[in-house]
Amino acid sequence: MAPSSTAAVRAALRAGRAGAWHGGHPGDPRVGLSIPVRSDADLRAALATLAEAGVSATLLLSPALARGLDRAWLAGHEVGGLGDPAGAPGLDVLAGTPVTTWATPERLRGLRALGTRGLHALPPGADRPAPGALLTVDPAQLPALLADLKRLGYRPVPVRDVPDLRAGTGRDLFLHGYTRLVEDRFARQHGVIDLAQRADAVMRVAPLDHAPAPLPLPRTAHTAELHLHSPRIVGLASRSALTAYRAYLRSLRDVGAALQDRPELQEAQAVFAVTLFHAPLAQAGFTLLDLPPAMARWYGLGFRLLRVAYGTTRAPSEDTPKMAWLPRDEFLRRYG
Repeated sequence: MAPSSTAAVRAALRAGRAGAWHGGHPGDPRVGLSIPVRSDADLRAALATLAEAGVSATLLLSPALARGLDRAWLAGHEVGGLGDPAGAPGLDVLAGTPVTTWATPERLRGLRALGTRGLHALPPGADRPAPGALLTVDPAQLPALLADLKRLGYRPVPVRDVPDLRAGTGRDLFLHGYTRLVEDRFARQHGVIDLAQRADAVMRVAPLDHAPAPLPLPRTAHTAELHLHSPRIVGLASRSALTAYRAYLRSLRDVGAALQDRPELQEAQAVFAVTLFHAPLAQAGFTLLDLPPAMARWYGLGFRLLRVAYGTTRAPSEDTPKMAWLPRDEFLRRYG
């Protein structure tokens, strides 16, 4: 398949073309797990691994493979489709209910064929787990993925059981582009370290070779700047403010571990954040500092744009950003 064709299909899927799935609640630890099954050996391997882990999933079956299967083998699992969707009625019979999820097509005309049958294509495979994400994994990689999901606090479930499962929209395509062009580029340029691997982790940290105003340190002092994982904190806050606050505090311990383990942060003399959510940091022992007026206006504009981009309707309790900071030793005493 030509690269341009691949890009077109991925863009169409992210925009929800023909009802393509996007995912579910961005603050819930459940992730939709689908497994392409192309042979009897694949099916046996997948079922054995899932049974050992006590996990149910969506099994993507070709209609040809499904003809010889006993429905009892698939008890507890969702049946999805793989290959030519013309055979979807046969999968409905095997599943005992209409099949709704189908493997990602390779070409746009395949996506159109799914749409005319009321089937939802899966989105492009995620690089890593995230709350509400839809993950597709081959049977050979399934044991390692299940171990990672358990370690990181995720709960794999069939696609149909993902909370708030929905089709994509044009806004999802826009947000993907914004993330790649703005946030990912910023992270690369500034060496931001992503510490948000766990399902409830929300923190990233960037090493700086200076101490920005108004930190009461020499300008040449090395520091560590905190950044929130914006989609994650928005998703957690939509569940409850308390859920988000607890995740915030747990994530500070991730920063404490990074200060001790990451070479880039060994010289950091202080940890700071410029944020509207400074009240939780004050409760966590940080000292608050007023920003110079021009800097406060600049950061305030940036935070408003972030709220628009990520679609959060909950206004922060404060409308003026401040700097919150702790010296390294004090931060490690509390969170190391």
